[in-house]
Amino acid sequence: MARSRHLRAIKKTVEGFPRPLLNLSVESFAHVFDSAFGSPLNPPLDPYANSINYLLASYLIPYVGLTGYVVAGLLGVESGQDAVIRTLLYEHADLIVKPYGIIVAEFTNRIPVLRNKLGRTGLKDEGLVVREYIGAEGRSSGNILAGDKYSVAYDRTPEEILRIVYGSGDEGVTGGIYPKGADGRIAKSYLKKE
Repeated sequence: MARSRHLRAIKKTVEGFPRPLLNLSVESFAHVFDSAFGSPLNPPLDPYANSINYLLASYLIPYVGLTGYVVAGLLGVESGQDAVIRTLLYEHADLIVKPYGIIVAEFTNRIPVLRNKLGRTGLKDEGLVVREYIGAEGRSSGNILAGDKYSVAYDRTPEEILRIVYGSGDEGVTGGIYPKGADGRIAKSYLKKE
């Protein structure tokens, strides 16, 4: 509900609001999780199969958008939504995700590694359980609110966000949840001409 209200608010402010094709299929999410683990999960992870899988799939997207937001009014709400998802997953950090035999914390640590790799600009995302020296102010292994050593949120450029949401590591190569690319002017400016 909040997401649709956000879109309405943006549409009121920005004329000609783009609506890109989204791929929210089981296969699309499974591909991201397979990439995060470096090999296919068997069976492919179905984000719609149960509440834990759904939370894990929900964990894939909000933080990336959050780190690129420049609209202050939405930033607070997006931050809150990300914190709720991370808190719910943190509460289940030691739960084994069936049938994979992998705990929730491992899933939540693999996804940021993949996002950092795709973003290609170093450490700008962290899992829910980190080494203490990486955690908040270098004193915590619990990591519900990801931030740098000063507990300041990481930022991402539009290029980094596109590399991640496309799943390609290249802002000009579409894929991931945006099979035909994002519709914005900035996103379109990076698309490779064939």
